[in-house]
Amino acid sequence: MPPRVVSLLPSATEIVAALGVEPVATSHECDYPPTVENTPSVIESRIDASASSAEIDEQVQESATEGGVYRIDRESLAAADPDVVISQGICDVCAVDTVVVESAIEELELDCELMTTDPHSVDDILDDIEAIGDALGRADRAGELLASLRARIDGVAAAAAESPIRPTVAVLDWLEPPMVAGHWVPELVELAGGEYDLADPGDASTPREWDEIREYDPDIFVAAPCGFELDQTAENRTDLTEREGWSSLRAVRMNRAYAMDGHHLTNRPGPRVVETLETLAALLQPERFDVQEPWMATSFSALE
Repeated sequence: MPPRVVSLLPSATEIVAALGVEPVATSHECDYPPTVENTPSVIESRIDASASSAEIDEQVQESATEGGVYRIDRESLAAADPDVVISQGICDVCAVDTVVVESAIEELELDCELMTTDPHSVDDILDDIEAIGDALGRADRAGELLASLRARIDGVAAAAAESPIRPTVAVLDWLEPPMVAGHWVPELVELAGGEYDLADPGDASTPREWDEIREYDPDIFVAAPCGFELDQTAENRTDLTEREGWSSLRAVRMNRAYAMDGHHLTNRPGPRVVETLETLAALLQPERFDVQEPWMATSFSALE
């Protein structure tokens, strides 16, 4: 009988599902695969995710003095009766923090294992898949999944390496204030055949001054706000397009400014990190790769 798993972040839910285990409860943000959409949620958010980029940032700042962004529904967590709870330590804005989960488990006296993911690189993400596979008794399934993912990564890297041109790239994972994507994103850009000089692999995503991004003046600009699908990025595009110097950026002038799904791809460190890599490769090396699905990425001009 499979273990009863509560996953408190979308990436872990995707890992668990890919290993053939259906979680008994998830977070409010877990929406993939579609089979988990009706799974009970044990997390409530104090943030209005439909608000503007600037408004969400303001709500996040305010929540720091009001007990944090998320609240655990203790009654639902107890009812889930988990054997394994999967949390995260990478970002207290992206998902409920492990310390909060530990407190709830202790208070409810639950007899379960708490696993914490804290990925900052592609290898970290793959290691999490292996560790979760071991914990759920799905080591063989995890091994098969990892072999497939590594083969796809190697395939992209090998094809991208054949290009004599390595464009400079900027990826933002927030719009207002502008935040340069870190963690695994610099590594993905390099694997996809680009140069990423605004952050090193493993660096945390960091707010940056717009003038610094203008000075960098990348060949390719990618907006992939955390939690935003393309339609929400389109609604918030003026956070960028009305900034001083936007139209003079090299990427904008060459029609190589893109919006990318930050909700399902860039900011979700699970199996679909390889789809993120493949989509970045299509933006950086369009002569060698194609964007697989229209929801993944589009040119900024198409958002207008």
